Amino acid sequence: MKNLINFLSEKKIEKSDIFVHLKCNNTEAMMLQYLAKQYMTGQDDVLVLDLLQELFSIDDYAYLDHLSELKNLLELGWIHQQSFTPMKISDVTPLELLNTAVGLTPSFLRLLQEGTLEYDLPDVKPYSDHLEYLQDQFFRIELYQKMSTIRQNVHEHSLGIDRVQKKLQLLETRIAERVAQTSENLVLDKFFKQKKMTNLDQVIFIALLREEYSSTDASLREMNSLIDLISLDDYERIKNRSLLEDGSNLLSNDIIDYEEMLNPFGGISRAFYIVDEVLQSIIHPQKTKKVTRLKLNALIEEQDIFELVDSDSSLEDVVLNEKTEETLHNLMRQVDKEVVSRLVKWGIKDKKSGIDARIIFYGAAGTGKTMTAYSLAKSLKRQVLAFDCSKILSMYVGESEKNVRKIFDTFYELSEKTKTEPILLLNEADQFLGARSSGTITGADQMHNQMQNIFLEQIENFRGMLIATTNLLENIDKAFSRRFNYKIEFKKPDKLQRERLWELMLPVDAPYEKGFDSKELATYSLTGGQINLIVKNTAYKVAVKEKPVFKIKDFIDEINREKDANFDSEKSMGFLNK
Repeated sequence: MKNLINFLSEKKIEKSDIFVHLKCNNTEAMMLQYLAKQYMTGQDDVLVLDLLQELFSIDDYAYLDHLSELKNLLELGWIHQQSFTPMKISDVTPLELLNTAVGLTPSFLRLLQEGTLEYDLPDVKPYSDHLEYLQDQFFRIELYQKMSTIRQNVHEHSLGIDRVQKKLQLLETRIAERVAQTSENLVLDKFFKQKKMTNLDQVIFIALLREEYSSTDASLREMNSLIDLISLDDYERIKNRSLLEDGSNLLSNDIIDYEEMLNPFGGISRAFYIVDEVLQSIIHPQKTKKVTRLKLNALIEEQDIFELVDSDSSLEDVVLNEKTEETLHNLMRQVDKEVVSRLVKWGIKDKKSGIDARIIFYGAAGTGKTMTAYSLAKSLKRQVLAFDCSKILSMYVGESEKNVRKIFDTFYELSEKTKTEPILLLNEADQFLGARSSGTITGADQMHNQMQNIFLEQIENFRGMLIATTNLLENIDKAFSRRFNYKIEFKKPDKLQRERLWELMLPVDAPYEKGFDSKELATYSLTGGQINLIVKNTAYKVAVKEKPVFKIKDFIDEINREKDANFDSEKSMGFLNK
């Protein structure tokens, strides 16, 4: 505290140790000294009028002449005034400050404590190793963080940013000079050049790399935090979002990736991380062995069990019952990276295991169970290996035990070969999940029970994420029900949801009769799958007319035909909110 005591006790303020850093005149420094003394007595803020009348003559209001000097201290960033933001200080007239309170900023308090605001820069000499280079790069991120903090702090001012920005420019120049003098291979610098990464790409990458090394609370992984780090103003924030969106250099070249998580406000936020192979090549450059990963789509043609599905829609695109949507978002929250790390820390989950979840989607046909499974996979950035359980009996008569196991063995084999974690989707799983036969049973019943027992065993020991869809939950054997972590109901849409579905599914570039109102169609109780089918059937009927115009009557005719035919068993993937 030598600098603080020196500043408080020095009678000739220009001789104080920190005066050279203040960039202000003697009178302004004297105001700062007065505020510092008040701060030492526990008074954070002082009324400007009291400050001026204490230090200067009150005769003929002479103290008012010093208001402009007080304003200069505000602009220098040494004092703050709660009523004005930094962007508005320049517009404030000195007289407006008279009856306000001012106090010392964090920057000035740091100057009092440390005696300087300067950062020690590294000497210009060759790097001795890769870690020394990383140390400078992490220092670079610290300066970016300092600028970001100053921009967001209403008590700081742009002069503080200028000071740090100049130091950052000197550091980046010094890093470049040291790299030029270094003959040793610097893995990270070489990587930047190979990937043709811009300066801002580099900053994002180094910030994420620093998170990996420091094991912090991952504060810099979130999308908005990274954008704030590299952006000077709102215009740059908008422009720089493209650096972290799909199609950007960092994402399209598999340098970084992200996880989508439910934030406290109900929206989806992105948390970024460096792709594992890239991270290992930077952290352990001596390990040059390249791991070749096979793609699922390259292997899927070699087997006849699964269909590989990559969804185009995420959970945000699906129209669901409010309760169902809430449950799914809670599920998303429980499988995000931070939650899983807590479970590992508490000893609930094995550190080496991935996400383990066994889920049942149940509800009437056409309520969106299958489409939601695909959309959930998209939100979790997973692929889907789908199996149609309705085919199990016709495919595997006489070999149920062997072939039911084959479903799961093939799933594990594909996951292992591709080093991925796809979602296993068992569509129409009623055959597997229904109550087992008891009492007098036939040979067919015995085969069915045997098949279910094997399936029960596989569910019990399943590793990964499994989703089973079924129309009737009440028919499920209790032994199966207990082994699923989540049972999520898909209800038929209410009137408000049907209005949205009709609006979303009706053809956009099509002619409609005058006064056409889709809300009239929403009065009919239909599932999303039925609405989708009715829209398509009506479109085919209208398209062949000499004057193709969509009329309410055309849709009502199809609705009545659908209801009369009782097409509730009609398969439908679901419905999209697009």
